[in-house]
Amino acid sequence: MYVPEKVLTNAELEKRIDTSDEWILTRTGISERRIARKDESSSVLGAHAARAALADAGLSPSDVDVIIVCTSTPDVLFPATACFVQREIGANNAAAFDVSAVCSGFVYGLSIAEQYIKSGRYRHVLLIGAEVNSRIVDWEDRSTCILFGDGAGAVVLSREEADRPRGVLSTHIYSDGTLSDLIRVPGGIGRDGFSGGAIDPRQYCIHMMGNQTFKVAVKRMADVSQEALAFNGLSTEDVSLMVPHQANQRIIDAVGERLGVPGDKVYVNINKYGNTSAASIPIALCEAREAGRVHPEDVLLLGVVGAGLTWGAAVIRW
Repeated sequence: MYVPEKVLTNAELEKRIDTSDEWILTRTGISERRIARKDESSSVLGAHAARAALADAGLSPSDVDVIIVCTSTPDVLFPATACFVQREIGANNAAAFDVSAVCSGFVYGLSIAEQYIKSGRYRHVLLIGAEVNSRIVDWEDRSTCILFGDGAGAVVLSREEADRPRGVLSTHIYSDGTLSDLIRVPGGIGRDGFSGGAIDPRQYCIHMMGNQTFKVAVKRMADVSQEALAFNGLSTEDVSLMVPHQANQRIIDAVGERLGVPGDKVYVNINKYGNTSAASIPIALCEAREAGRVHPEDVLLLGVVGAGLTWGAAVIRW
């Protein structure tokens, strides 16, 4: 994982907008978030995380067959941010492309990587979630700017022969375009075209219907998590650790309650980073492992909901 050095606290936000540390913490569980420097784009953050993941896996960039970058804040419209990461780390033998599923991006990318590995097509897939959400928040909108932060997380998935299933057991992804207005960036390129004199900057910022999103998010994440466990013949009692998308502490608590997963089996770091969208789960996964919360043979449950509306879950045996 990699997060920028700059920390933006709730106390600092109190000086910029009409809010308070107590209000933010009570409503979201967030105390601070990281903000990228001007020279830190999604590909820069992603490259840092990628190098760390490859070193941890004992692989060189030339070993990578595919690079998948999950991001809703790409460096440019095209080429893909994954191509910039490829150039930065020197993974010259790899194919590279982006996945756009906003907060659900990492689980969507995981589902693609799973198929590449299980089909035998590729041996090593580098999967990255990277976001610079601070570029697309309206810093005068107190309902959204308090929520988001910047960061990147990466994993390497590799094919191996084993006596029993381990690694990614299954992924389950869904979407519902009729709910696309719940979380969105309204400004378009292919739809609206480009006219410098007509651009409204706030059209290129995050807009969200918070209350409606909360209700939908809890149900969809809980339902797909139950589906993923049942698909593998598992129950919530088999879950060693749940690593949910870090969108809102109240959502995480409500999903855990619906599933019957006790709080001590749910990894939470939203207080430190806020919502880092597609980077959220891999950052949390990395920290959980470093904290000694993940052990061989542990069953991990990943769950997420994002704009689109998109949602998904994955079950991993470590």
